Amino acid sequence: MKINQYDIVLLKDGRRAAIVEVFDNKVFIADVGSSPKDWDTISITIDDIKEVVK
Repeated sequence: MKINQYDIVLLKDGRRAAIVEVFDNKVFIADVGSSPKDWDTISITIDDIKEVVK
């Protein structure tokens, strides 16, 4: 699975995340949450991602 910067992905735990930074297509920095008020920036790996939504 190829993940690009700014893709929206579905995580295996059911949350949606916006990819902010891509490192070797294995490690990512992503924003999760529904709006800027509750966004949380997290580090995820390719194993945390179920599918690319958009």
